[in-house]
Amino acid sequence: MVGGGPAGLATAIAARRHGLSVVVADGAIPPIDKPCGEGLMPDGVEALHQFGIKIPDGEAYPFRGIRFVSGGTTAEARFPRGTAYGIRRTHLHRIMADHAAASGVRMLWQAAVTGLHPEGALVAGELVRARWVVGADGSGSRVRDWARLDRRGSDATPEKNLRFAFRRHYRVAPWTDFMELHWGHQCQIYVTPVSQEEVCVALISSSPKLRLEDGLGEFPELCARLENAEPTSSERGAITVTRRLPRVYRGRTVLVGDASGGVDAITGEGLCLAFRQAALLGDCLLNGNLAQYQDGHRTLIRRPALMARMMLFMAKHNHLRRRIMRVFQSSPRSFAGMLAMHVGEGSTRNYISNGIALGWELLKA
Repeated sequence: MVGGGPAGLATAIAARRHGLSVVVADGAIPPIDKPCGEGLMPDGVEALHQFGIKIPDGEAYPFRGIRFVSGGTTAEARFPRGTAYGIRRTHLHRIMADHAAASGVRMLWQAAVTGLHPEGALVAGELVRARWVVGADGSGSRVRDWARLDRRGSDATPEKNLRFAFRRHYRVAPWTDFMELHWGHQCQIYVTPVSQEEVCVALISSSPKLRLEDGLGEFPELCARLENAEPTSSERGAITVTRRLPRVYRGRTVLVGDASGGVDAITGEGLCLAFRQAALLGDCLLNGNLAQYQDGHRTLIRRPALMARMMLFMAKHNHLRRRIMRVFQSSPRSFAGMLAMHVGEGSTRNYISNGIALGWELLKA
C-alpha cells in the first residue's frame, strides 16, 4: 500500500478483513493532516462502521444536515438518516491508523516509496515484495505516473477543473448543528463544527491567490461570527481537481482514492468515495479481479461526479443560483430531495421526480 492517508488505511483494513497480508508505506509522520472541510457525511460514517471503526465520543461533533447560504437567502435540510460528524483530520487519521495497526497491518512510517518493481515496490531503496501494489498517494500520485495510468496529451485534465482550497480553525462555539455552505461571487466557504468550542472554515475557489482573510470579506454575517474568534490553526492550502482516468489499474498496480481520480471538494464526498472504493478493492484483491474493481469504480464515482457538476454550475452562474436558492427556500422538499441524492438515499425515480419539480419551480420563479 503506497500512501497511509484515509484511502490507504481504509483499503489496508478492508484487505486485512479478508485475511490478506498488508504493508502500508508512507514518508510522512502520523497523524497526517490535509486541508479539507473535515465533514464526514452519514454515508461516510456508515462506511467506517463497515470497517469496524467507530468514532469515539469526544473526538468529533455531530451535525444533522446541510445549510446553503447565498445573498441573504437560506435553505437547509436534515439528512434522511444517519449521523454526520465534523472531525479534525488528524483525529480521524489517528483513529484509522490505530485500527489498522490493531488489525495486523504492518505500518512503515517515514518510509518513502521510490518506485515500482516487477516483484513489488521499492521502499526507501529496498524491495518490498507484494502480489499487488495499491497507489493511495493522493491527487499528485507518483504511482499513477509510474504505472502509466495518468492522462497525457490532448485528453489531459483541463486547467479549468483545478481549484484551490484553504482551511483554518477558529475557537468559537458552533452557532448551528448544520454544516454551512456559503456561496459568494468568487468562492464558496464551508463551516463545519468540529468540537463544542471549535469550527473549521474552508474556502474553495478557482484562484490560487485568494486566501481566507480576503474571501471572508464577501460574507459579512460570517465575518461577524468570527470577528473575536481566536484562530487555533494556521491557514493551510490544497488543490482540488476533477479528474477521471480511462483506467485505474495496470497489471498488478491499482489506484484508490484521489490517486484514482476524483471530484471537486465542493461536494464534501471525497472521504466517503474513498471508503467505498476501498471496500470494493478489498473484495477484488481477494478475488484477484481488478477488472471488476474498474467497473465498480466507474459506478461509485457517477453520483458524486453528477453532484459536483451541479454544484459547480451553481457556483459559476450567480443569477441562476439566486433563483435556485429562492426555490429551495420556498420549497424545502426540493432542497431535502437534493440532499438525499447527495448522500445516496432514495431511488432513481425519486431523483428524476425531484429534478422535474425543481425545473418546474425554476420556470415559475
